[in-house]
Amino acid sequence: MARFKAPRGTQDVLPIATPRWQYIEGKFREICALYGFREIRTPTFEETELFTRTTGETTDIVTKEMYTFTDRGGRSITLRPEGTAPAVRAYLEHNIGADLPVAKLYYVGRIFRYERPQAGRYREHNQFGVEMIGSGEPSADVEVISLAHQFLSSLGLSGIELRLNSLGGPEDRPVYREALRKYAEPFVSELCPECQVRYEKNPLRMLDCKVERCRELLRDAPGPAEFLCDECRAHFETVQRSLEGLGISFVLDPRLVRGLDYYTRTVFVFQTPLLGAQNEVCGGGRYDSMVEELGGPPTPALGFGLGVERLLLTLERLNIELPAEPKPKVFVAAIGSEARAAAVKLLADLRRYGIASESDFTGRSLKSQMKLADKLGAEYVMIIGEDEVKQSVVTVRDMAAKEQRQVGMDKVAEALELDRVAGIADNSHA
Repeated sequence: MARFKAPRGTQDVLPIATPRWQYIEGKFREICALYGFREIRTPTFEETELFTRTTGETTDIVTKEMYTFTDRGGRSITLRPEGTAPAVRAYLEHNIGADLPVAKLYYVGRIFRYERPQAGRYREHNQFGVEMIGSGEPSADVEVISLAHQFLSSLGLSGIELRLNSLGGPEDRPVYREALRKYAEPFVSELCPECQVRYEKNPLRMLDCKVERCRELLRDAPGPAEFLCDECRAHFETVQRSLEGLGISFVLDPRLVRGLDYYTRTVFVFQTPLLGAQNEVCGGGRYDSMVEELGGPPTPALGFGLGVERLLLTLERLNIELPAEPKPKVFVAAIGSEARAAAVKLLADLRRYGIASESDFTGRSLKSQMKLADKLGAEYVMIIGEDEVKQSVVTVRDMAAKEQRQVGMDKVAEALELDRVAGIADNSHA
């Protein structure tokens, strides 16, 4: 039994599973490229204040979930609990806006949150995200939501529901906060201890509480969309009309506030009933104040984050098959020292011409090597023994047809009927 195990809330992604990960990563990059988004990679850890300033000191992430430590220089450092603040920090630090009036960025990275592990939720998990910085137009909201919708659709997902709300702008928020406080005032003492703190410091967070009693008490609370100014209302209505025009269905959710303080105006989530309480597959929205909060000029922005593990779990529960582990086209079986030397050369030639090839590296018998080739799913086995070396030939066995024949070592491509590499012999001996 292994002495050490992966820490609780983490996982090893084994070779049998990585093709699925690589497929959805490739699909995400492909869709982002269609929309003109470019990849950004930020550090795994940042100064703690970056997250406390932007995420909100009363949010669960800051109060319960951040992995924070003091480094040897006495600085407070936090492992990245979300991807937006680091992307905006990089946007400002490297003055990306000088060259791009609207910066369209995406990332694939690890996120760290100390929370109770659940289905599709880990303390170290992977996230896809996009950030669109520099546009306050409703069309930018639609652009980001459409990208998420197209990505999820490209994977064959069905039964995914888009939920929308608007939190309004800076002028709307104080009015709504007071209305929410007034509504909750008669039963503040019945709220959970955390919501009693939220009532004083950040009442919107009460709507995000997972305690059932709090949810019952706040079920008929007014929603932020009821307090929108004319400009914010017009913005949100334009987003809705545009989505309808694209055929993207949605449900208005007046209780949707998201779990981070930096959101403004449009917020959204894609949900599935297949994951129980943790039903969110993708979520995001506008954060028009963050660039200014971090020292930049007033700059509107929005984006989304999507958990990879939760996405894979959803695909699994929908029985959506993703590409399996790749198989070698050729297995080279060699018997004897001279044959193994010839096999090394043959493997190099095959791989040089883009043919995935494998071999045995333990000196097993031919019978054992054939079993290994079958287990790996090789289409062909090329057998080299003492006689083959003397005659400069290879015995090629078609594993499906269970037929074999001998061909010259300079004719292996023709034996495999690979037109694109039919000139191996000519090219290698030119």
